Amino acid sequence: MSQANEAGQQNVNRYADPADPALPQTGFKLDRAKSALVVIDPQNDFLSPTGVTWSVFGQSITENNTVENLGRLFKTAKDVGIAVAISPHYYYPHDHEWHFGGPLEKVMHSLGMFDRKGPTTLEGFDGSGADFLEAYKPYILDGKTIIASPHKVYGPETNDLALQLRKKGVSQIILAGMAANLCIESHLRELIEQGFEVVVVRDATAGPRLPDGDGYLAALINYRYLAHALWTTEQTVQELSR
Repeated sequence: MSQANEAGQQNVNRYADPADPALPQTGFKLDRAKSALVVIDPQNDFLSPTGVTWSVFGQSITENNTVENLGRLFKTAKDVGIAVAISPHYYYPHDHEWHFGGPLEKVMHSLGMFDRKGPTTLEGFDGSGADFLEAYKPYILDGKTIIASPHKVYGPETNDLALQLRKKGVSQIILAGMAANLCIESHLRELIEQGFEVVVVRDATAGPRLPDGDGYLAALINYRYLAHALWTTEQTVQELSR
């Protein structure tokens, strides 16, 4: 076995669910009439090889087939007619005047991640790191998808995502996007606190790999403890297509 294949197999084993889990099943049942696909940060700076974070996230994205899996989720959600919402991440010039920030905030600001010229202009936006991945634009820019106001750190506490979903009668969320241990986990925690049932799609996200730790592994562990269900893209497509 080559070193690359051996490393890949080790990662598969590391991320596998326990053979004999101690935590109980929740009994979650998907109801399409009250469900929505919520995709966090489907933007170039995360998901494109030209994005500013690809060196940190690219290996996990590639192993999980994240880009293609998100595309399948978008297509299936549109085909079956459930609500779709985007919670994007944008930084405007005034956001760079913050007086403090956590480690990842400092990294994002230093890289110019998700930067836009301002909240009332699209100058320089098209094709930028803050723009949506080109393959997803037909689904996102169809005039029906909810594009929430931007979240600013990791969670949806600072945007209107929960309001938009409530106004659509949504109480179940299929959660996917980037990044696993940051914005996805923060959205998961807050949306649970807001009374939503939340399914996380485990291979439609990815995490950073740094000497400080494997973010995807950290997220998976917490998903098992927190989410009402933890599905693969294939499981999610099957459930939505019933």
